[in-house]
Amino acid sequence: MSELTTVARPYAKAAFDFAVEQSAIEKWHEMITFAAAVAADATMASFLSGAETLDKKVEVFVAVCGDELDEKAQNFVRIMAENDRFKALPAVAKLFAELRAEYEKEIAVDVTSAVKLTKKQQTELAKTLEKRFSRKVKLNCTVDESIVSGLYIKADDTVIDGTVRGKLNRLAHALQS
Repeated sequence: MSELTTVARPYAKAAFDFAVEQSAIEKWHEMITFAAAVAADATMASFLSGAETLDKKVEVFVAVCGDELDEKAQNFVRIMAENDRFKALPAVAKLFAELRAEYEKEIAVDVTSAVKLTKKQQTELAKTLEKRFSRKVKLNCTVDESIVSGLYIKADDTVIDGTVRGKLNRLAHALQS
């Protein structure tokens, strides 16, 4: 996977820089994400790795994407195809999303709780986390009843484990030391 990331990085950067120049970051993000989903489809991946000519592969890929890709995005796909980089499209989409989040000073935060958080709780949590990270926060909330109570928060490399299970694990570790 790291090899694909290395291959994808210049494509993602070029696409992102172009999107910034055109003031079309959201549109490009949608197009690249869609193209990545098409490329990741098992049937399409099999076709793209087959013995068809490059022109045929690009023609079919663009036809499948239809109106989801504008002319510039189609050219982007052609360039990737010419360099045999269809497999890197999902990694390009991931890196593009990271560049967008960095550009927009936004951070995705995964929050796991024992019960579903109310809208008010989510709003308050987002405000608190925005102060802590000095960025806009996008919450991805999930429920895991096994944590008993509290919140498990993960943002990039930062983990805040305020769950009862986490506290019990830390207590058990401290007692064993």
